[in-house]
Amino acid sequence: MRFLIETYGCQLNVAESGAIETILLGRGLEKTDKAEDADVVIINTCSVRKTAENRVWGRLGFFGALKKKRGGGLKIIVTGCMAERLKDDLRKDAPFVDEVVGTNSKNDIPDMILGVRPGDEDGYSFLSSYYREGSWSSYVPIMNGCNNFCSYCIVPYVRGREVSRDVGSIIDEIVFLDSKKVREITLLGQNVNSYSSSYDGNKVDFPTLLEKIVPYLHNIRFVRFESPHPKDFSDHLIDVIAENDRICSHIHLPMQAGSTRILQLMNRRTTREDFIALVKRMRGRIEGLTLATDVMVGFPTETEEEYQQTLSMMEEMGCTEAFMYYFNPREGTKAASMDGQIPDEIKIARLERLIAEQLERAQRIRKARLPFSSDVVVLGTTRDEKDRYLGRNSHNDMVSFSSPFSLGEGDVVHVDFKELSGNTYRGDCNGGCR
Repeated sequence: MRFLIETYGCQLNVAESGAIETILLGRGLEKTDKAEDADVVIINTCSVRKTAENRVWGRLGFFGALKKKRGGGLKIIVTGCMAERLKDDLRKDAPFVDEVVGTNSKNDIPDMILGVRPGDEDGYSFLSSYYREGSWSSYVPIMNGCNNFCSYCIVPYVRGREVSRDVGSIIDEIVFLDSKKVREITLLGQNVNSYSSSYDGNKVDFPTLLEKIVPYLHNIRFVRFESPHPKDFSDHLIDVIAENDRICSHIHLPMQAGSTRILQLMNRRTTREDFIALVKRMRGRIEGLTLATDVMVGFPTETEEEYQQTLSMMEEMGCTEAFMYYFNPREGTKAASMDGQIPDEIKIARLERLIAEQLERAQRIRKARLPFSSDVVVLGTTRDEKDRYLGRNSHNDMVSFSSPFSLGEGDVVHVDFKELSGNTYRGDCNGGCR
């Protein structure tokens, strides 16, 4: 039996799809990348934006037609946040779909494929591992769900309340990944730094969890985490990052807006002043800190002055990366029915300026850091220059570099970064494999 998995949305979806793939391979199924060859199709969906749902509806039309053409014989499973949010619509409008599986029951999919009917799942459960054989990078989900209920966000409604993974299970997986010579792990959660569990009778928060996993890192060189919430970014967490070189000092810190009034309407539970103070504390404590962020324009009632505050906040942060978008109302969220919806043409114009300024700023920041040296993980050879390698460092910088010796994917070497070409640095390897 051959299976195909298509994944949309966040990194947690990617991790969960990887875990399902590993289980299916372990049970003797074969993976295929061609829909025409698949006996089973699993579509792992996202509901954060309407565009993601529209893409899934389009793919369902394709698979429905393929199933009809083949006279059946194709099992179609839809899972993830869209399956949780639109169960009834999917069953009504896509009757050719065999299973609609909510976010808490993804672990049942392998049994469903093999004809075993599992019982109802009581809440979200984590798998023992999300590793893909042969990969040098791996996601490690540590929590699921969100308690924040930002007024624009559908995630708490489709992922449910926060559930933290057992500390021992996380450590066991990291030990396993290290034994597989994985070089990079990313700890995942919708609100990753609100992690809360217990271990040996003591409470464990997110920075304490990081402290507990550091002694188990030998082959693992880089530890990243996605996505933190500013309100839960404690001084203890800042200290842990500053004091442990295995924890990357490139931090994704979602800003969303630069106006306190808009942040309050978003239910972000922070202010402009608090956010700026947090960034200053991070810069003062974490050597070489680089930042990435999420930012939204065109939220209901946003004025031109408040938009300017977002632009100035972006300059204050000085990010090398930013995920920028305009407000797109999601059915079922509070913001979707707010008064003062901004016309699309204004939202688009604001976004275009935001993007243009950020692209210029990111280039300026990248150039100002030159020259420097850092360890990089080898990703392979470059597309256009086969005698050069492509690598990524702890700051998520991409570098094309020469090397006097042969390297393989996943090797860690030290590289001198000498110049910037577009968004990619160029340099030379000055140290052997680590």
